[in-house]
Amino acid sequence: MALPASSRFQFAPDLNICRVLNGMWQVSGAHGRIDPARAVAEMFAYHDAGFTTWDLADHYGPAEDFVGEFRREFAARQGAERLSELQAFTKWVPRPGRITRRMVEDAIGRSLSRMGVERLDLLQFHWWDYGDASYLDALKHLADLQHEGKIRHLALTNFDTERLRIITEHGIRIVSNQVQYSLVDRRPEAAMTAFCRDHGITLLTYGTVLGGLLSEKFLGRPKPHHGELNTASLQKYSNMIDVWGGWALFQDLLGVLKPIADKHQVSIANVGVRYILDRPAVAGVIVGARLGVAQHIADNARVFGFVLDADDRTAIDTVLAKSRDLIKAIGDCGDEYR
Repeated sequence: MALPASSRFQFAPDLNICRVLNGMWQVSGAHGRIDPARAVAEMFAYHDAGFTTWDLADHYGPAEDFVGEFRREFAARQGAERLSELQAFTKWVPRPGRITRRMVEDAIGRSLSRMGVERLDLLQFHWWDYGDASYLDALKHLADLQHEGKIRHLALTNFDTERLRIITEHGIRIVSNQVQYSLVDRRPEAAMTAFCRDHGITLLTYGTVLGGLLSEKFLGRPKPHHGELNTASLQKYSNMIDVWGGWALFQDLLGVLKPIADKHQVSIANVGVRYILDRPAVAGVIVGARLGVAQHIADNARVFGFVLDADDRTAIDTVLAKSRDLIKAIGDCGDEYR
């Protein structure tokens, strides 16, 4: 399987990525047990299919270790000179409080060691409490490590537009912000995308397929009871649907998406991902990979084989217009975590 050129995005002058990133939250323990050997073996399948870009974090259980083992096996099989084909984007999520240079060095050092790299492709920084402005100290220390060659590019995770503006005004160069963005959650369109467009920042999006709820499996079905929501993702995005407009409206959305998917011979999830990939400032969509448990390589590849037309968008937007304003209900991007 070979993905078309449209599957790639020039994320930075020295960094080209696949526009569908493999999300590794699913190995953190909140989605069931993952067998390490099977997980690493399946990472080869994703890479060989063209899905070369991985999204992970220091707190996603063994995710960084999986990347390190994958790199070692990849170098042994393909040669170390081909390791540049892999892109692995990790995160640092410290506890709020005073941040020292030593703390930052230790955290980045652990990620470098676990992943088996001399430099992180992308370090995505998250901060829990805006009332504690130490996040600026942390970012300044990270920028210093970037200048020293330990980090290639700096990015953010779940920062709102106001804090993104403050960080930019402090002269810290950010290349991307990772935010929740889907047909159900379109909060980035309120202010975030315009700011990113004006400042050369892109978005990496997650939650785009709503943990699997945005699929044929749930079309025409009553709202799943708690026992059916057996992963952290399903529970999280079921709650998001409740706030957005409820299960009945979500069924209306699935009912509109199904004929669009059938017309293009793709899945409902493909339509949801394609819609977000086409939005301003979006560099890529993160789709979870339950390595060794469930595989969606062939389905994900279909995202790059069709284009939504004006009629498709009109039909989708007509349903979306009936939903609640999540900016009013929740706040800006990432405010649900604070």
